[in-house]
Amino acid sequence: MARDRQPVLKKCRTLGIDPSILGVNKKSKRGLRPNANKKLTDYGIQLREKQKARFVYGVMEKQFYKLYEEATRKEGVTGELLLQYLERRFDNVVYRLGLTTTRRQARQLVSHGHLEINGKRVNIASYRVKQGDVITVREKSRDLAVIKDSLNQKSVPGWLSLDENALSAKVMENPTRDAVDFEINEAMIIEFYSR
Repeated sequence: MARDRQPVLKKCRTLGIDPSILGVNKKSKRGLRPNANKKLTDYGIQLREKQKARFVYGVMEKQFYKLYEEATRKEGVTGELLLQYLERRFDNVVYRLGLTTTRRQARQLVSHGHLEINGKRVNIASYRVKQGDVITVREKSRDLAVIKDSLNQKSVPGWLSLDENALSAKVMENPTRDAVDFEINEAMIIEFYSR
């Protein structure tokens, strides 16, 4: 499996995003590079938006393009569908529930098999949850320090409901455009791919 191992702060500085979006509470001590003030072309702006979405959700290029193609085939606004697919990824849902502090940590929790969907163990981070799915922490994993430390640190979005005592959650509805927790211009991503 391919992974992006580039330092988080370096990538955040390049893409112009705040590291707190990723759950990292560090700040870079370095200033802007000398060429950082150079005016970007339209292509550069579109590329940056695509790279920002890919980096935040931890998706590689091939998988991201497949999500785009799937969104174009469905009826509806392509950009909103693409963001909805990214928000419904299992690792992102675990992060948004507040069971972990970062999306990378959520991905590891999922891939190690600590969570179940509808009573079945799922260890695929890209699994797309559906409306009505029940996500629970497995019995053996309820005492993990990662989960205990992360609970109550952030609010759960409206399309999810969390029962902290039972360590279970339910997907109430599909996320809307407003559910995204960072600034992104999905129209630029669609323009980038539809050139």
